[in-house]
Amino acid sequence: MTERVKEEGAFLVEIEEALGRVLVGQKGMVRGLLIGLLADGHVLLEGLPGLAKTLAISSLAEAIGGVFHRLQFTPDLLPADLIGTQVYNPKTGDWSVREGPLFANLILADEVNRAPAKVQSALLEAMQERQVTLAGETRLLPQPFLVMATQNPVEQEGTYPLPEAQVDRFLLKLIVEYPTREEEIEIVKRMGGIGAAPKVPKVTEPDRILQVRKVVEQVYLDEKVLGYIVDLVFATRDPERVGLKELAPMILYGASPRASIGLSRCSKAQAFLEGRGYVTPQDVKAVAPYVLGHRMHLTFEAEAEERTSMDLLQEIMDHVPVP
Repeated sequence: MTERVKEEGAFLVEIEEALGRVLVGQKGMVRGLLIGLLADGHVLLEGLPGLAKTLAISSLAEAIGGVFHRLQFTPDLLPADLIGTQVYNPKTGDWSVREGPLFANLILADEVNRAPAKVQSALLEAMQERQVTLAGETRLLPQPFLVMATQNPVEQEGTYPLPEAQVDRFLLKLIVEYPTREEEIEIVKRMGGIGAAPKVPKVTEPDRILQVRKVVEQVYLDEKVLGYIVDLVFATRDPERVGLKELAPMILYGASPRASIGLSRCSKAQAFLEGRGYVTPQDVKAVAPYVLGHRMHLTFEAEAEERTSMDLLQEIMDHVPVP
């Protein structure tokens, strides 16, 4: 299985190298996007403007030869602006359907929390069901289909908080940090000129991603590692199980079974990217913060002590026995 993984996943190294032509640093974001693509899940990015979030997903779309659409979410956005609408032709007297920008392989939902509830509901159906209801008909979205949504962590004026059910639909949540000084110097060298920015070469086709996903599903997950995944999720609900009684008042409620499913899928994708045909506990630890962090909801006591979900999750991972 490991030999097959290395053979099938060789092109992913080429994709990372292609993205490295335009992206400086941000390796965690690139790895998270690839895991989301392989695990067939959506990604929520939180970071300040200007940190190459749009560039990352548009470059990924170019590398896999997919269709990319960017949606700028605003308070006056309507569901029809996403899924499409019926158009009347006065010459023929007929109605035709015009598909919206959701009909693409990779979608950037920029500042997703600026859209009202109806728009977020339309996006939620597309994310969960991989289909939309348009003109009374159900239309399937192209495959692969990946939504990368962004949130501005600072500016809150004119925003609508994302429903907890919608946040839970995102397989991963990634925090995008500022680059280092050396990385920023390289960014200015590459992007500070008047000429065109570097181009990303096309590496593969969207159908290849669908084929590779079938291989990712076959990556071996031992019963002990599966038990470790479930133990981590259970510890977010009841930290006293792992001897962390002091964390119990800080966690309002923990991750759901969807988190266990997502953690197993992401662990397989992580192992695949590492060129292995089996999952290790280190694979689980590598992706757990991005899968579980946004699914833990804290109490006011945790906020008062300035504890984040990542802080508590790190303590849990330190105390859950590793097989």
